[in-house]
Amino acid sequence: MPFEPINPPQFPTPIAPYSAGAKAGNTVYVSGVLALGDGGVVLHVGDAAAQTRHILEVIKITLEAAGATLADVAMNHIFLKDLGDYAAFNLVYAEYFPGAKPARYCIKCDLVKPECLVEIASVAHIG
Repeated sequence: MPFEPINPPQFPTPIAPYSAGAKAGNTVYVSGVLALGDGGVVLHVGDAAAQTRHILEVIKITLEAAGATLADVAMNHIFLKDLGDYAAFNLVYAEYFPGAKPARYCIKCDLVKPECLVEIASVAHIG
């Protein structure tokens, strides 16, 4: 089954060769999202909560461009640079997923840029 790349026009050009998302049938895959602005500049340096909010807004926009919503998310893949940010991350995350909670995992790891504290990739199923 061919897939449709999803690249909302308001997003900056990705820092590597990938699409913001891909839709295959009723499934939407959102690439790992970092808190990046134009030119790959890291936003909200030192603030995991603000980076989380920015990332979830980008995921929301990507899903909407594919005909999905955050309520369609079945799985989130979460990467934190420092587990000390876990509580701040969860406070913001809970705002975006107030109802049924998607499955998820959280891994502590280095991210593409040292100022990045959070990365999230998502999988949503429509209908």
